[in-house]
Amino acid sequence: MKKIIHFLTFLPVLFSIQIFSQSHDNNELQKMADDDQNARKSDQINWKILSREDSLRRERIFILLKEDKIKTAKDHFNCGIVFQHGGDTISSGMAVKSFEKALKMDPSLNRWWYAAAVDRDLMYKKKPQIYGTQFIRDKTTNAKWARYKLDSSKITDEQRKYYGVETLKEQEQKEREMNQISLNDAYSSEKSIDGLINLINTEHRKGALSSYNTSENQINSFGYRLVSENKINDALKIFKLNTQLYPDAWNTYDSYGETLLKKGQKKEALENYKKSLKLNPENENAKKILTESK
Repeated sequence: MKKIIHFLTFLPVLFSIQIFSQSHDNNELQKMADDDQNARKSDQINWKILSREDSLRRERIFILLKEDKIKTAKDHFNCGIVFQHGGDTISSGMAVKSFEKALKMDPSLNRWWYAAAVDRDLMYKKKPQIYGTQFIRDKTTNAKWARYKLDSSKITDEQRKYYGVETLKEQEQKEREMNQISLNDAYSSEKSIDGLINLINTEHRKGALSSYNTSENQINSFGYRLVSENKINDALKIFKLNTQLYPDAWNTYDSYGETLLKKGQKKEALENYKKSLKLNPENENAKKILTESK
């Protein structure tokens, strides 16, 4: 295997090192990171305004760095979140350094952000990514999504998994799903939950030839959308369908059980939590619910 220069190949050695720092995270940095993420959740984003806000946040971080007010692992992690949206190699390089330092100090933090920052930094430098986190499309022509060029020889799928990134095969599946019609759009056309369920069943049988995204995660996410809209009965139909289409997926039963509890159907809910726990003995949520029910 080829060496990966500057990546976290030395990280396991540092796991046992006790790092001492300030005990409190920088609240201002946390707010900046939260603002960065929340601003991107809107369906209608004014990118000109957001770009200006991003720039101001980055400028402020450089001041905090100069004042030595970035101390903890979470501080450096939050810096990475802000820097990753800089759109230039200076910012992308700072993002990589920030996430790298955060993980050295606290390896329990979400490692995916580091992998994504490395890939984005390589992309801005017009080099192939190595993990496979970056997908792009030409918005001017409404072209399909495609994974940005990748050098798959640098790291293994095991390393990708360690950083919370999909395997190469899973990335190919992800690319296909990104170009399919979402269930949210399908629901807008169908106008009824029963019509949507018929569509999902029909399209799911088509497999790779389907024009619609009927993956486990897509169905699950749509179910939670219905829950957020207080359409519990419709959500139950969707979650039940997901257990039928993906009977070996532990999360389908967990979500179905959770929604059954909201409906007050405790007995059936616990049965689904038991199924979920059997498929995934490490499902802490199912353990907690089942223990509390005794």
